[in-house]
This record gives sequence, C-alpha cells and structure tokens, in this order.
Amino acid sequence: MDNYYKQYCESHDSALNKLEITTLVGEVVTHNRGFNTLCDLSAKLAESGCQKYFIGNGASAAFANHMALDWSKNGGIPSHAFANSALVTAMGNDLGFDEVFSSPLSCYAKKGDLLITISSSGNSVNIIKSIEVARKIGMGVVTFSGLKPENESRKMGDFNFYLPAKTYGIVECAHQLLLHAWLDKYMGIIEWEREGYQNMHKDAFSL
Repeated sequence: MDNYYKQYCESHDSALNKLEITTLVGEVVTHNRGFNTLCDLSAKLAESGCQKYFIGNGASAAFANHMALDWSKNGGIPSHAFANSALVTAMGNDLGFDEVFSSPLSCYAKKGDLLITISSSGNSVNIIKSIEVARKIGMGVVTFSGLKPENESRKMGDFNFYLPAKTYGIVECAHQLLLHAWLDKYMGIIEWEREGYQNMHKDAFSL
C-alpha cells in the first residue's frame, strides 16, 4: 500500500471530524460546546477544590497517567490515575480485575469530583463498574470511547465523546488528541497563533 501513511492520517482525521458528543439523556452537542463544557467543568473543580480521576486499560491507562500528571502540574487541578503497581495488583488479586478501579475510587473520590473514563471499546467491565460507583458517590462523569456506536460507556456519562473508528490504533491516537485539546484549551494554549516555542520548565515557563 503505497499510500498507507496518507490513508492512515486521513482515517485518523476523519474519526476526529466525525466525533460525536452526547449528554446523559442523548442530546447531541456540538464540538465547540462540548469542549467549552469540559473547560467549564474543570473551572468549577478548581473553584471548589474538587479533583479529577482518570481511568483506562492498556494504552488508555498510559493516557490516564499522562493526563493526571499534566492536569496536576500544568492545569492546576489535582488529578489522579490508579497507576500504583501495588494498588492495581492488590485490587486485581484480592477483589478481581473488574473492581481494580471502582474499589479505590470508592476509597478516595468525593462528591463533586470528576471521573474521566478512557476506553476504546467503551465496554470494559472495570470501566462500567467505576461509572456506577461514581454515580453513587455523586461524581460527575465524562467518557471517551470508540469502535461500536452502541458501546455501554457512551450512554453513561454526563458528557460522552465517541469516535466512530473501527480500529484501536486510530481510536487511541484520537483519544490522546482530544485529551490534550481539553487541557490546552483550558490553559489558553493556541498552537496556530504562536511564534515562540512552549517551555514548561519553571525557570522559562511559557504557555
């Protein structure tokens, strides 16, 4: 396939352009309103002292770690991902992998916190259980999913970001872009208007 790279990029961009954002009651939300709402939710967390919890499996777990770090360090909102190896293995071994996120969430999260789930399939049992626990606690929920349009998690969030792509690579890459777009918009970072290069070191900090 001589044009594999070109077609791969086009598939990625197509998935992003066809991003579907819906509310818990099924209302369709525009892309602009969706990201504005994410930033509004973040601002309310900062004002109230509440926190974010990111969860995902596999590559999505890496994204959860990454975004929890960036939101804490750069966005100024304390954020967490259950990445501690002792915690994950203990929960998985003692309670079962289905509860690897929901059980620690029930220990640490408080009413008013925000759960962000990242799941390519949107059907991972440990993700679904975590959303159910978040509802009992009184947390807000934002879901990121892909693959099949009828996946479970995209029906369960206050706001649901669904990518209509058929393969994991495209969904995972696009999820990472969506997550960064959320943080960058909140921080006021505008790539297309910049002249200088961003620097995150504290002695030369530049958005």
